[in-house]
Amino acid sequence: MNVAILQCDEVMAKLQPEFGQYQDMIQGMFSDIPGSSKWSFDCFDCREGQYPDALDLYDFYITTGSKSSVYDDDPWIKQLIDFIQRLDTAGKKLIGICFGHQLIAAACQEMVAKSDRGWGVGVSTNRVIATPGWMSEKVDELHIIVSHQDQVLTLPSQATVIAQSDFCPYFVVQWNDHFLSIQGHPEWAHDYSRALMNKRRAIIPPERLSSGLDSLRIATDNRLFARWIVDFVGRASALQA
Repeated sequence: MNVAILQCDEVMAKLQPEFGQYQDMIQGMFSDIPGSSKWSFDCFDCREGQYPDALDLYDFYITTGSKSSVYDDDPWIKQLIDFIQRLDTAGKKLIGICFGHQLIAAACQEMVAKSDRGWGVGVSTNRVIATPGWMSEKVDELHIIVSHQDQVLTLPSQATVIAQSDFCPYFVVQWNDHFLSIQGHPEWAHDYSRALMNKRRAIIPPERLSSGLDSLRIATDNRLFARWIVDFVGRASALQA
């Protein structure tokens, strides 16, 4: 299985010695998948204009998150949105994480903006309201770490909301048969979320920060979501040696 990681940010320098980079977290997210030790991961820093030479070189694509916003007037963001539209046209599998969730919305010409609900931090509890046929493991709730202010505000008619909360109505979305995305961070560990929140004390309101830190007592469903990704991409091909 060949996987292309679309890098959209990097971990704060002071946190890198303990937590590594976002691409390391994404690779670690799949560590419990049988056969994943033989997967090949290539990372492309989209901020530097790095992209694969050919779309068909990879079985699926996955984004990192980013502190940037999809509506920022940065050339690399516009280039990445164009690339996602190319993936869509070619029917290539893409998993969008946080910023990537919003990038897919932007590529579909849907609305993304700062939410009037403010910061989402810590562990988010979401209701699972749809169970597509590709999903082998079904649950009622999904617990995933979040860190965001922006949210997807509109969806195309063909999109399916898989999980939602009152805070984030479009938390997990299947956009079509090849794009799946999540507003949260299934690649993040509790310790990283705690460290990042503490680094952002100056910009996160105290009450929201306190509730976010307290929520880290909740176990996350990172492994489950990784298995959902495998299901979505195609279990048979994903488990090939």
